[in-house]
Amino acid sequence: MSERARRAARETRADGGDEERGASAPAGEATAAAPRITIESRRAPQRERDLAELRQALLRTPREIPSKHLYDERGSQLFERICELPEYYQTRTEKALLDRNADRIVAQTRIRELVEIGSGAATKTRVLLRAMERQGLLARYLPIDVDVAMLERVAAELTSEFPGLRVHGIGADFDHSLERLPRGPRRLVAFLGSTIGNLRPRDEAPELLRSIRSRMRAGDRFLLGVDLIKDRVRLEAAYNDASGVTAEFNRNILEVVNRLAGADFDPGAFRHLAFWDERNAWMDIRLVAGSAQRVHLRALDLEIEIARGEEIRTEISAKYDRPGAEALLAAGGFALEEWMTDDESLFALALARRARQA
Repeated sequence: MSERARRAARETRADGGDEERGASAPAGEATAAAPRITIESRRAPQRERDLAELRQALLRTPREIPSKHLYDERGSQLFERICELPEYYQTRTEKALLDRNADRIVAQTRIRELVEIGSGAATKTRVLLRAMERQGLLARYLPIDVDVAMLERVAAELTSEFPGLRVHGIGADFDHSLERLPRGPRRLVAFLGSTIGNLRPRDEAPELLRSIRSRMRAGDRFLLGVDLIKDRVRLEAAYNDASGVTAEFNRNILEVVNRLAGADFDPGAFRHLAFWDERNAWMDIRLVAGSAQRVHLRALDLEIEIARGEEIRTEISAKYDRPGAEALLAAGGFALEEWMTDDESLFALALARRARQA
């Protein structure tokens, strides 16, 4: 965040552990009643939920750690590096699709606000924001992300790049934050980066889509980024890069758990494992213990024994074909309007509207 933005920041704490930060714009750009930057963070309730979810996940077979914990500040930085790797085709392919289609999407939908779920560094988001600005429609950007520091940084960057833009960020995991979205004019809800793949296709993904749909009104649109099913070699290379950044990113989740739960995991004692599960049509990402360990998690009053070679799942990344994506959208209460893909059929953007309820 720039020094000007830091000086402008003010903090107030509301009941229930909510925190809201508003950064005021220079005179003439916005009033004190309508700051250009607002960041909300539900820290206390979020931590309680995170601990409860972590306990449940670690006691499953195989053990799991919720994938949202991959994205602390360091995890977000590492993921930005992953997005630049030659093996990781997803980011550059999706951005190329946005470059090709953004102006038409905005002209078609006439949106004035952009909501982004799992916004991260908002690298691709700028393509949509520029298209909105070119057509005189840009009013507000509403990013949702677990990394509050990233939200603050991105908000400062974007309000500098787009003079008339207001940013209202929500710092929480996306399945507990949609109810906090303020009302506004016609909007596009974007769920990019194939993040939908981190949710189980049979239950978690449709449930989230139904939640998104419930927050949308007539005229709003939904834009979903979908990583497509392809050959095993291409997929496994994307999650096992030669430079080892993905392995470092995966092990960092243990540092996050150590801070959250007062735990004593040794990240260096685990190796990265990522493989294509054809039956489930997802990449399965795990950590494998190199030795037997006893781990204490003081905040959970829990002690676990991890055997040598035992695996902890940290993420899945489900892949879809067009029929599968359409079925998912339908299960979430959406109707596909347009399917956009690249020449190699590596990735797709699905533009959808709320389906009429039977």
